[in-house]
Amino acid sequence: MNDDQLLRYSRQILLPQIDVIGQQKLLNSCVLIIGLGGLGSPVAMYLVAAGIGYLILVDDDQVELSNLQHQIAHGQGDIGRNKVLSAADTLKKIDSSVKLELIDKRIDGDKLKQAVDSADVVVDCSDNFNTKFLLNKIAHNCRKPLVSGAAIRMEGQIAVYDSRQQDHACYRCLYDDTGELQQNCSENGVLSPLLGIIGGVQAMEVVKCITKIGKNLSNRLLILDALEMTWKEIKLQQDPACPVCSKIITFKD
Repeated sequence: MNDDQLLRYSRQILLPQIDVIGQQKLLNSCVLIIGLGGLGSPVAMYLVAAGIGYLILVDDDQVELSNLQHQIAHGQGDIGRNKVLSAADTLKKIDSSVKLELIDKRIDGDKLKQAVDSADVVVDCSDNFNTKFLLNKIAHNCRKPLVSGAAIRMEGQIAVYDSRQQDHACYRCLYDDTGELQQNCSENGVLSPLLGIIGGVQAMEVVKCITKIGKNLSNRLLILDALEMTWKEIKLQQDPACPVCSKIITFKD
């Protein structure tokens, strides 16, 4: 760590739980973020500010005018641009030294597995269930902690699905992948600051997973009712019949 980095991260290094050793772990880490919208924006910005050294950003969408109300990594001049390119410009303004890998198309199967394999932590900031279920399978099989968030209307939730832990619950233990589950902000609306709250908690959980401090949200689902500003915690248990975490998933070409 050089002198500039010691000064930049001095407020974190002062924390006994982090110190120089923890900060170096952050600088040496790689985080995969799926989705650079309402949640991915604050997650990516806070992680760069905290000193994550390498980010893999995945999003195949373009910036639209309606995104600007709640996707703070993008500005008016970014309308029509791919979100990973727009977000990369914002992140480089925070720290020009951060290493970014930009994937501006939808990836799945082996390509997604390769991206998950190369990361220390995976962050699910997607807004559709098909992506969430697939990412859960791959993160489980690759034994990578998955920090999952969701926000809609005035409600949000966060959990950490950590397959490195014994008897862990995964996303599929919580939700059934049959039937019509799709809900997103474009159809149901969302209050802008809610995404900052949920995204900020996701970023905190990533830092905790990398530095191994505190107690993360593994086997716990944290739910926010922003209208009443109340938090509720639900204990999660592994489903013995879960088709994902009750067995190892194999991949086919």
